[in-house]
Amino acid sequence: MGGGALSKAPLAATTATPAERLRTLLAGADSLRLRTTRHRADLIGRHTLDADGQLRVALPAHAELARHLLDTGEAPALVEITDLAPIPGRHRVRSRATLTGWLTLDDLDGGDVTAVLALATADLVDADGDAAVDPDDLAAADPDPLGPYEADLLRHLHDAHPEALGGLARLVPADRRAGAGRVHPLRLDRHGIVLRLEVPEGHRDVRLAFAEPLAGPDDVGAGLARLLGVEPGCPSCVHPHPHP
Repeated sequence: MGGGALSKAPLAATTATPAERLRTLLAGADSLRLRTTRHRADLIGRHTLDADGQLRVALPAHAELARHLLDTGEAPALVEITDLAPIPGRHRVRSRATLTGWLTLDDLDGGDVTAVLALATADLVDADGDAAVDPDDLAAADPDPLGPYEADLLRHLHDAHPEALGGLARLVPADRRAGAGRVHPLRLDRHGIVLRLEVPEGHRDVRLAFAEPLAGPDDVGAGLARLLGVEPGCPSCVHPHPHP
């Protein structure tokens, strides 16, 4: 579990499928790297995900890859996405995704060339394991409802509620806590929260499962309060960060 490898977090009784986790990652990512046999582009804020999970990218019309698509109409492509933890700490990479397929010219919109990735393969590496995701499963998957709020919720828990974070850390089995120093929240989804425990040899990631999946960000305070064994609304309860 030391070094830069992604450590394995114990699975909760109910957890998101690889397709759901990948769909959530794609929907929430700010940037991606796009490669073809001849070109590479690092895109920030230039991709969207259709309702059916299809990846769409907007390329500046003057870019070499855009000109290539205008000439040929399509190109084999590889997309790489890296997800970083919002709380600073060791080994901030939480997951990596690699997609391959055919990038097909879709539209010329003002100064941008829009292209769609016809997905052939998708691979996800995260703390729940390494998984190949079927394109049909990805298209049918729903993103996690906490996804758009996760970073703010984790920062709020870390910065404003150290007593609650300490209480969550005490729920970790003693053998997993042994030798741990700093503890911080790593991941939050509708199924539970993952804590990262920093130890001399690296880190350990431990998932604490909610009693039942949450419907949305407004349920986070109650879900964490139930884990802590306190009443929602009491002074030690964690309230969700205001919606963006």
